[in-house]
Amino acid sequence: MNPADCAPLGEVICSRLIAEIGKLGFPQEQSLSLPVFKLAHFTSPKDPYTGQEGLCGIWRTAQGHRLGEIKLHADGSFYAEYDVALQHPSDARWFVECVVAWGRDDIIKTEAKLLPAVG
Repeated sequence: MNPADCAPLGEVICSRLIAEIGKLGFPQEQSLSLPVFKLAHFTSPKDPYTGQEGLCGIWRTAQGHRLGEIKLHADGSFYAEYDVALQHPSDARWFVECVVAWGRDDIIKTEAKLLPAVG
């Protein structure tokens, strides 16, 4: 698999991750890093079970810290995770760890992963 062939699905997955972040209600003036498919660094690992080649993209900060990843499998399934790592904007009881997307082909599910805020 190569990134160019997977770009249409990858871009839709990224837009769904961004929409999930938007649903949380962060202020527009808050500078959040957002997932962009073509900005990931890609490798093509083989699935140890099927032997088929997949595509794995990792997003990193300018300093090299991991922000998230997207994995596309030859069978059409995928999983993506993108770090938010901020206090929930409207509910102090929660900390937003990340947003995730998973599914197969054009069926995409998303959710935010919340942790209880310490304090």
